[in-house]
Amino acid sequence: MPAVTVDDTLVLPRIPRPDPATSKARPVAEVVTARRQVEGAGFTIRRPFPGDLTLVESDPFLLLDHLGPQVNAPGEAKGAPWHPHRGFETVSYILDGEIAHHDTNGGGGVIGEGDTQWMTAGGGILHDELPTERMYRGGGPAHAVQLWVNLPSALKMTPPRYQAITRDDLRLLTSDDGGALIRLIAGDIAGFEGPGVTHTPITYAHVTLAPGAEISVPWNPAFSAFAYVLTGRGTVGPEGRPVEEGELVVFGPGDNLVVAAAARQADPLDVLLLGGLPIREPIANYGPFVMNTREEIVQAVEDYQAGRLGIIPADQLAPRSFA
Repeated sequence: MPAVTVDDTLVLPRIPRPDPATSKARPVAEVVTARRQVEGAGFTIRRPFPGDLTLVESDPFLLLDHLGPQVNAPGEAKGAPWHPHRGFETVSYILDGEIAHHDTNGGGGVIGEGDTQWMTAGGGILHDELPTERMYRGGGPAHAVQLWVNLPSALKMTPPRYQAITRDDLRLLTSDDGGALIRLIAGDIAGFEGPGVTHTPITYAHVTLAPGAEISVPWNPAFSAFAYVLTGRGTVGPEGRPVEEGELVVFGPGDNLVVAAAARQADPLDVLLLGGLPIREPIANYGPFVMNTREEIVQAVEDYQAGRLGIIPADQLAPRSFA
């Protein structure tokens, strides 16, 4: 798993281990297994929420999709052609491979290994996410996640915004003993800030733990808290609940998250740590639109049909062909 790696984690700033006398590790409230389904032009993803975990329970997040890890043959890579969004933010994080993005607000480019594309749909936008010509022609490894972050009602119609967060922008940290590599994408961990600029207060990080390593991450007690296992096996919470690839952990109340990698495994444990300040507002959703009322959803559909969410550029209207 390329993403971002370092030769020596001990040169990185360290996250202090919380004092058990004054700090409470969050217990495990629930473990959810991601469901597999087909999206876009025909690629398979694993989705831990929404599903068994409701949108009330995942607040302020709406969706998490996990693609791969997999290796595509030449001509096999697929993407998501032009489609609309309104009312939330999409965060695409690429661990392996690359995709090309275009949107009707002028944002876009190639999102490569370790890069994050943060798109605020706000009042409305059209975009696509497709394999680059190199990935389509040559095939190769693909591994990515997309997170949808809800927006409060006051910001549902905020102007669209695009952030390209490169691998060099990430805040790299380690655990107190150097056994973990933390790639902080957004939010705060122990006073260290990630580069992502968020409308909704959240924390989002990718953590790699060496076999047998453990980490205790300080966490805002007002935030929800989740851990999603990308690859590997380990345990979570003070009770040491076993988890493995494709499982989402929902944590209970407390102010730190405990994650440990199984000692007997060939590869590290890779997890996403995410959480945020719950919005606690009504949710009305219809496909790519997430608003607060049915009337707002109807308006979003009408605006899309009338072209008010953006117009696909003329040079993007023809079907892509790499033949």
